[in-house]
Amino acid sequence: MLTTLRIKNLALVNDLTLELQPGYNVITGETGAGKSILIGALNLVLGGRADRTLIRDGSDHCAVEAVFDVSRLRAPLERFLEENGIEPCDRRLLVLKRAFTTAGANRQFVNGSPTSLNALAALGEWLVDIHGPHDHQSLLHPAVQIAILDAFGALDPLRDSFAALARRRAALKSEKASLIVDENTYAQQLDLLRHQVGEIAAARLRPDEQAQLEREHRLAANAARLLELARNALRQLSDDEISLTVQAGALGRTLQELKRLDPDAVCLLSLHEQAVAFLRELQSDLAHYAERLDDDPARRQALEERLNLILSLRRKYGATVADVIEFGEQARRKLENLEQRDTQLERLNTELGKIDSELERVGGQLSAQRRKIVPKLSKAVARQLADLGFKQCSFDVALDSTSQISNLESQIPTSGFDRAEYQFAPNPGEPPRPLRAIASSGELARVMLALKTVLAAQDAIPVLVFDEVDANIGGETAQAVGDKMRRLGEQRQVLCITHLAPVAACAAAHFVATKETKLLRTVTHIRRLETGERVTELARMLGGQSDAARKHAAALLKEHSAA
Repeated sequence: MLTTLRIKNLALVNDLTLELQPGYNVITGETGAGKSILIGALNLVLGGRADRTLIRDGSDHCAVEAVFDVSRLRAPLERFLEENGIEPCDRRLLVLKRAFTTAGANRQFVNGSPTSLNALAALGEWLVDIHGPHDHQSLLHPAVQIAILDAFGALDPLRDSFAALARRRAALKSEKASLIVDENTYAQQLDLLRHQVGEIAAARLRPDEQAQLEREHRLAANAARLLELARNALRQLSDDEISLTVQAGALGRTLQELKRLDPDAVCLLSLHEQAVAFLRELQSDLAHYAERLDDDPARRQALEERLNLILSLRRKYGATVADVIEFGEQARRKLENLEQRDTQLERLNTELGKIDSELERVGGQLSAQRRKIVPKLSKAVARQLADLGFKQCSFDVALDSTSQISNLESQIPTSGFDRAEYQFAPNPGEPPRPLRAIASSGELARVMLALKTVLAAQDAIPVLVFDEVDANIGGETAQAVGDKMRRLGEQRQVLCITHLAPVAACAAAHFVATKETKLLRTVTHIRRLETGERVTELARMLGGQSDAARKHAAALLKEHSAA
């Protein structure tokens, strides 16, 4: 469930924090007070399009943060977070944050870890289902319609089996396509791969070789100058008449005379002896260093040729030596597959034949089960719609099935051979039309409410948001909408924006949106109402603060608190 929603600098909101409740939450307020800001903020934090014109005037950035309690989430959240390099949840709380600026910067975080917009949107599909005129209507997607049918019939295990087979088939088809080429192309691929494998193998590369070669080449290229400098240093130490060794000897004799006259100067003589020892060590190391220097043009040329070979291979096959080695390994495996093409094709065709047979068997079972479920779902939804004001409506699910794999030109859908089309006729005498052809967002929202009520036990999305479910309804229908919202709230967290008092009175938590103008700036506030405040707000929705309106409001609250 959504526990906390914080909105900063969005439209008329300055800084707002909502602590939402389990069950059925309702948001009311005057037209234009800012109720829709809640929907907009949720869309943003769930990966929707960022419209920078929504950033509050005078601000250069906007941020929305949502905290979800995911202790009852059925989706494989932990695996998703790990695969996307996201920190795990702390105390089963998932924290989503979206921020963007007027300059165009757009950042999103999950549990404090930077992530992609696609990852945020993927999480949103698991967490919240939004239904309203300004949002994507998930119910209109054929994939969602077939998924609802499967959820109602508890067909997910059979569907999952079909999906696994379809994915395996797609992988085998891809592998087969890489082997099926004409003979000229086949010969060209063989020649190219053999050349690549042979060239890389002949080089006998080591991952750390280039750095070592560059060090050796640098020494070889400067060997003559290095030898000259080392010999000069040796002459300065011992060979010249004014060398350091000669001067050190003279200095030692002077210090001996000093010690003879002043025994306390013995420490100076000791330091001199240490200095002479260091000079001798330096002379020895310099001599060894000079001996190791190899001013051999042939050696330098060999190093240059090896480095040129490595650079040439890198230009062809990879940015680093390790990449070249990996390229060679992949080319070797491709070559082995191509050289055994006939054997591989026979294996793939045999496995594809088995999978196609199994797909037709499982897909046939899935289609048969769906056809059995359709009448039950249609009747259950029609009953719910009758309670919502569609007294004589009809609801049906048209299944279009392709039973033969050979009839599918493209990749097999993981959902099976069937395509579902929900059909709805809100008024008697009208032919059923596809749900996507319905113009009224209020009608569509009530169809979704009916479906969500039917599927409450199976649906995995924990938060449902409804906007304009009360469009063009009133009286008993409004009462029924509110009651269904309350019952749905027993299974899921429900957020509903409404203008009808009977719908609002059923809520476990009631929030009101208001506008306030201070210092020529308008600010939207949304806060939770206490019981007495709810009576006042419901009376406003009923037409005013008359005694009759307040009594009616109090009666509505009392009726639903006792329910």
